[in-house]
Amino acid sequence: MPRIGTSDLTVFPLALGGNVFGWTADEQTSHQVLDAYTAAGGDFVDTADVYSAWAPGNEGGESERVIGSWFAKSGKRDDVVIATKVSQHPQFSGLGAANVAAAARASLERLGTDRIDLYYAHFDDESTPLEETVRAFDQLVQEGLVRYTAISNYSRARADEWIRIAKDNGLALPVAIQPHYNLVTREPYESDIAPLAAAEGLGVVPYFSLAAGFLTGKYRTKEDFAGKDREGQVSGYFTDQGLAVVDALATIADAHDTELASVALAWLQAQPDVVAPIASARNTEQLPALLASAELELSADELQTLSDVSSKVPATA
Repeated sequence: MPRIGTSDLTVFPLALGGNVFGWTADEQTSHQVLDAYTAAGGDFVDTADVYSAWAPGNEGGESERVIGSWFAKSGKRDDVVIATKVSQHPQFSGLGAANVAAAARASLERLGTDRIDLYYAHFDDESTPLEETVRAFDQLVQEGLVRYTAISNYSRARADEWIRIAKDNGLALPVAIQPHYNLVTREPYESDIAPLAAAEGLGVVPYFSLAAGFLTGKYRTKEDFAGKDREGQVSGYFTDQGLAVVDALATIADAHDTELASVALAWLQAQPDVVAPIASARNTEQLPALLASAELELSADELQTLSDVSSKVPATA
């Protein structure tokens, strides 16, 4: 069980993404997914207060409410490391101190818990002095509402500054960073953020680990994703080089008698400082391929093959 950075949190090497809960998975189905994930040994659930405000009829917080109702029903709150995020909820936008405090309490209420294990600054808020944000996160730790702090979608310069402020003032240091990172999106993570994670002991928890489903192999032609919920996300990966990555995944998956998704996640899990890639399942049928990645061991040659072919994908994809 990998450890999240310098924290005392050890977790299953696959984080279950909560972005689909209350969106493409209704409450009952979401509970079934959570039941199956934890029954298989999973214990790391990732969400955000904004999930899924983008869906018609939603206002944000739907995912946290679904997880909270599952905690109440299952009694498994103490068996799960729960991570959530602040800055994007329509009613709690930004990272000003008062907003961070209010948003955290709103998340706690929706989740039906007394503490957040890992609390992320979801996106940078350059309109707020960074020291104000860092102190606000530290205050939540001091109050016992948050166990550990983390950052997501921060540039290297701003992440460096956050850490400097925390060190200079004896404030809570982030223990994790959540970047956009997968086999068809390796930059700017590998050039900018990976060295920071290594230097500061940050656990890396990549999102879009399966490139919005592209790395599962289910999108081989443009017709495969036309009109789908993730059409806008998948279309950016649909290049000759991106398809070559899918072909390489298929070859390796066949050799291991497993799914492409399992291989793509196993490659991420093998990268330095990666704790647990995030992947979501909108039903229990999608879950086994994700869980299988935790036990799949790729050879050095297979890892290198994937690294080589994915290095040719345009950085803008």
